[in-house]
Amino acid sequence: MGCSLFRETPQEKAQAMEPLLSAAGFRMKLADTPEKLAHLQTLPAMQLVPHEKDGKVFYGFADPVVCKCLYVGDQTAYQQYQKLAVQKELADEQREAASMNEDAAADWSMGGFWGPFGPFY
Repeated sequence: MGCSLFRETPQEKAQAMEPLLSAAGFRMKLADTPEKLAHLQTLPAMQLVPHEKDGKVFYGFADPVVCKCLYVGDQTAYQQYQKLAVQKELADEQREAASMNEDAAADWSMGGFWGPFGPFY
């Protein structure tokens, strides 16, 4: 998703992705035994990764840091996740643009770039 000047922490990545994964139909499986936790820690962390099982593609998102869980979804859930991620990115961009427009309007109404009298005086 979006370009960022800083690296997301695992907590930030989990906070951004996990609600979308759940909304898209991914199932959360807790690593609630030492064996499951050990296996979870062998998976690529905080990445949506495809896996094939019985000729079907499934997607997993391992979070060994925040929830100590694995999100698992099928192709339908993955496609829904992609749609939701694009919608979220667009909404975030619109929110950012609106904020910048508010800042610019405030600058303009207070004289902004040209000062209180504008460039013509």
